[in-house]
Parts: sequence; structure tokens; C-alpha cells
Amino acid sequence: MSWEYIRLSELYEVHNGLSKGGKFFGNGFPFLSFSTVFNNWFLPAVLPDLVQSTEKEQISYSIERGDVFITRTSETMDELGMSSVALKSYPQATYNGFTKRLRPIDNRILPEFVGYYLRCPVFRGGFRAFSTMTTRASLRNEDLLSMEIPVPPMDMQQRIAAILSNYDNLIENNQKQIKLLEEAAQRLYKEWFVDLRFPGYETTPVVDGVPEGWKWTQLADIAAVNKRSISKDYSFEYIDYIDIGSVSAGRIESKTRYMLKDAPGRAKRVVCDGDVIWGMVRPNLKSYALVFHPQDTTIASTGFAVLSAKKVPFSFLYCHVIQDEFISYLVNCTNGAAYPAVKPIHFEEANILVPTNSLLEKFQALAEPMFRKIEVLSKQIEVAAEARDRLLPKLMSGELEV
Repeated sequence: MSWEYIRLSELYEVHNGLSKGGKFFGNGFPFLSFSTVFNNWFLPAVLPDLVQSTEKEQISYSIERGDVFITRTSETMDELGMSSVALKSYPQATYNGFTKRLRPIDNRILPEFVGYYLRCPVFRGGFRAFSTMTTRASLRNEDLLSMEIPVPPMDMQQRIAAILSNYDNLIENNQKQIKLLEEAAQRLYKEWFVDLRFPGYETTPVVDGVPEGWKWTQLADIAAVNKRSISKDYSFEYIDYIDIGSVSAGRIESKTRYMLKDAPGRAKRVVCDGDVIWGMVRPNLKSYALVFHPQDTTIASTGFAVLSAKKVPFSFLYCHVIQDEFISYLVNCTNGAAYPAVKPIHFEEANILVPTNSLLEKFQALAEPMFRKIEVLSKQIEVAAEARDRLLPKLMSGELEV
């Protein structure tokens, strides 16, 4: 099967994104972050981040259906050239300065089709040929626009996109179930430990402002921070690396496999089942997740604080550290910093109200099955994504006819 290949310069014009200081983030108007581009083949229905942007900026850095966003700079070559495509317009939204926007100037390409093609290994490999590596990997506009992509007939583009979207629909349905389970666990936590309507609260005396048997302590008393790091005795030739850019609120979206000798210098944190990883850079971006049964090769960035529960169930620890109050505490720790980042000691010194052991056990009995169901659904997502990724290059090369 022979398809026409066309340079991106015939289909798109390229623009750089919005760059602002950390104080402008966390409130305002919708904002497309680097991590959202990195973690999504297509932009989510609602952009999870906010920025204080002006009307002029919203016009200059707008997001419309068909726009393609590509990461233009990164710490590693493997994170360069990750793309995400807008399937609708986003009023008043802007996008980040670490990505390039390709705006369509031609109608020969279907956004759904190009969104899949740009994630093909053959296309992303092209970025490595053009990109440069100084202190960071980067990509020039002229090199990007010189790249070619196949443009099959429109009806074929639609069929290919439909086949691949079946996998993404399954992934999306599982993600919705995960969200409902997470919300259920959070509601239970809030009812018991924030609103203090726990089992038996009606007859529990209040002593010094807290329920009898409860006590204030620091997080370091109930959880270890960065307990385990990769050692010289590490016996594998490779790692499966979790970087901050691949983690969003509650999700480890992807891992990148490296040969150990080529791994990023920040790949040092060993994680275990039930650990919580919390991104220490710009905590308002909420790069946190609960780790489920990691492989021995799973290694996280030192950009995370790895919290390991030791006197409380992991479900209680996780639910606590993703509360808005805890996130606000972390953000306040960065006030005035030119480069907003918290330190492990900020986690260790955080105050936490710990209930009785019997109540913790009751909470774990209800919450753990929810989190384990999330683990199962997450694994199904991983399997579906792997199947889609195996099929993707065969469809995009014409090897499989549709």
C-alpha cells in the first residue's frame, strides 16, 4: 500500500508557548502543562491546571481543535517529542512554553489520525536525529517542520483512528471507574477524619479539642521519607523509570525503560507496594500517586518524596497527603522561592492528627479493597495500552489493511 508523505510545513505552522513565573500558577484560566502533553495522546476534556493569563496571552497562545502540541525541551532525549492533539477548542486556555504548538493550515489530516501517528516510534525516533543535547534536549522549529508524515485518504484515516480509539475507550472507561473509587475513598476519609463523623463519634469524648485516643504528631512519626535508594548491589541491567513528568494527580501514566548505564542521574528512589510518591517541584501541580506492586526494576526520580507508611495503613497516609489542606501546606513552604520546590523535611515536619488503631483498622478494611480494585483496573489499562501500541505501527505503515 502506497501512501503520500507530506512535510509538516505543508500542514502546520509552529508556535512556542507561554512562559510565566511560578506565582502565576494554581488559579486563573485553563492551562496546558508539560505533564498533560506528555501523558495524553489527546488533550483531556478538561485541562487540570490553571494560570493567571491575560486576554492578549489567551489569543496568542490559544488552543483550537486540530492543534498539535509537542514537547520541545526536556532533561532526557526520550522525553522529547511527546505529542498531544486537541480534539476540541478550549476557550481562554493557554499552553506552556516547554511545548510547541502546530496549528493546521491544511484540512488533509484528521486530528484523530495524526494524534496516533505522532506517537509512533518511527516518528518519535525522528526527533532524536534532529534534537540537540546540551544541558537539556531541545528541538528546532525548522527541523520539526521538515519531518514527513503519511496522509492516506480521509476515509482510511477515519477507519484507522476508529480501530485504535476502541482501545482508548476501554482505557477511558476504566479511568472513570478508578475516579469513582478514588472519590469514594476520599469521601470516607473526609467523613471520618475531617468532619469527625467516624463510627462511634456520638459517644466518644473530646479531650483537648480532639477525640479521645487521637493524637497530633509529625508525619515522620508515622511514615518514612525516602527510606530506600538504589544501591551498588542492584542486580538488573535496566530500570523502569518514573519521572515527575509522567505522574499526574493520582496517576503513574507511564514508565520509561533505560539500560542502567544510560539511566538519568535522578533515577535513585526504590519504591514498594503501598508507597506514596509526591513530586517536590511545584507541589501545586499535584504530581502524586500511590504505588501498587512495583516490579523490582521500578525506580523513581529523586524529584519525588517517597512516603512509606510505618504506623498507619497506606490508605490513611495516602488519603491524608492528597487533601487540599496538606497541598496548601506544601505550597506555603515554597512561598517566595524563585524555583518553587519543597524538601523531604517539609514532609517529615508536617503535623497530622492520628486516630486510634482500631479506627485505622476499620478504615483500612473499607478503603484497601477500593485501592486494590484500582490496581486491577490500572493493570487492564496497561494491557490495553500495550495492545494498542503493538497495533499502532502496523496500521500506520499500511502493513495491516483496513
